[in-house]
Amino acid sequence: MYPLTPYIITTGLLVVIGLTCLVLKRDLVRLLIGIEILFNAANLLLVAFSMQTSGFIDPYPHSIVMMALVLDGTVIAVGLAIVLNVYKHYGTLNVDKLRRLKW
Repeated sequence: MYPLTPYIITTGLLVVIGLTCLVLKRDLVRLLIGIEILFNAANLLLVAFSMQTSGFIDPYPHSIVMMALVLDGTVIAVGLAIVLNVYKHYGTLNVDKLRRLKW
């Protein structure tokens, strides 16, 4: 059985970094980076909990994490495409400036 505390500490740090990016940053690309960090923190914790049975590593959480990584990549790719179109159309990525735009 592997010790769980380094994984929990690393996951906690990743969650803090991801939430800090989401709360403090005003750039759309940095917001997407914060979301990706949060996705990776959840995946790391799921894999860490799958290794807690003595002498056995459960393959089911690993397969879930592999699918989640693929889905996370597609979510970020679509998000970056939207960010690129927003930048082409409005000329800015600042959330505060984009929030002032109304229909």
